Amino acid sequence: MTTLLANVRLRDGTTADILMKDGRIADVGPGLDAGPDAERIDGEGWLVLPGLVDGHMHLDKTLTGLSWIPYRAGPDRLSRIEGEKTWRHELPPVAERAANLVRCCIGHGSTALRTHVDMDPILGLAHLHALVEVREKFANDVDMQIVAFPQSGVLRTPGTAEVLDAAMAEGADLVGGIDPISMDGDLEGQLAVLFGIAEKHDAGVDIHLHDYGTDGLQEIAAVTARAEAHGLQGRVTVSHGFCLGNTDDDTVARQADAMAAAGVSLATHGGASSPLPPVKELRARGVTVFGGSDDVRDTWSPFGNGDMLVRAMLLAWRSGYRTDQDLEAALDCTTAAGASVLSLEGHGLSMGDRADLFTVKAETAAEAVAQHPRRGVVFKGGRLVARDDTYLGNA
Repeated sequence: MTTLLANVRLRDGTTADILMKDGRIADVGPGLDAGPDAERIDGEGWLVLPGLVDGHMHLDKTLTGLSWIPYRAGPDRLSRIEGEKTWRHELPPVAERAANLVRCCIGHGSTALRTHVDMDPILGLAHLHALVEVREKFANDVDMQIVAFPQSGVLRTPGTAEVLDAAMAEGADLVGGIDPISMDGDLEGQLAVLFGIAEKHDAGVDIHLHDYGTDGLQEIAAVTARAEAHGLQGRVTVSHGFCLGNTDDDTVARQADAMAAAGVSLATHGGASSPLPPVKELRARGVTVFGGSDDVRDTWSPFGNGDMLVRAMLLAWRSGYRTDQDLEAALDCTTAAGASVLSLEGHGLSMGDRADLFTVKAETAAEAVAQHPRRGVVFKGGRLVARDDTYLGNA
């Protein structure tokens, strides 16, 4: 397969063509000749960017594609957890709802994502099996990682460890966890289970840490220490890490240095209801900070549409970013940084890189973040998978 994406704007402001062959970028430059058999698509002078990466979402929770369903839970996290258990039997199948959201993500320019999936002894692996089905269905159109997520805790719900272990044998890519202190009341106990399963299956860990203050900082420090002890440098993610957004600068610096040394990354969704970790400071000290949608129109939140340029804008807006340099850093959190955490080699727009890219009606990357305008075309492995914000595939 050979495709020429002609007349696009590069990030340096120049106009060029991009030749894609066998899933890779074969050449970049003006006036390229792809030969008579190549498919030629006019980029209309729009800005071209590497594919977006949604590094934290919950596909099994989404209500995308359904008639409007009002928010019914209470104001706290436990009410959302318990409410979801009560209402999910009323919803269409997980695979159907998840596929609706995946199509939206691809239409907006995402070429890779990492999703958490709920599991517990009652639910079992039902949601995992549904998302494995979705992953296979969209395998040619988006890269997908699945995190086995114990939404209701690990130790407080007997049998959860066994379900997590089984999930790793049936399609999950990473082991998840949640707030060891506030959920389980046993920091080292939960982490021992999670890292033991990860070591057994040679898998990474992505753990939700919402706890504030001393509890949250103790949790991050313990996760960081175990990443080193288990030889999982570069394979451990702290999702949210809200405590880093409501502590002093010296504590942030010490924790960031430890995370960077252990290769522990941080996923953030830029949500407005919780403290935002200091993204610029963490990045400056070597922590890989990447972005994700988190909840996308589900029983937890009515907001979200799976557009990672919107997510980059929210991250920048909440961080007080205004300069082009800072806006481009927010974009990096939703492209290159996420790609590195998901181990997506060749993520970029250079010769030899994977032909995962999209166009957006903007002059610069900063404008793309600040205004998150229309998308033109989206390519996955050199194949046209979306146009005009709309998924074109058959999945």
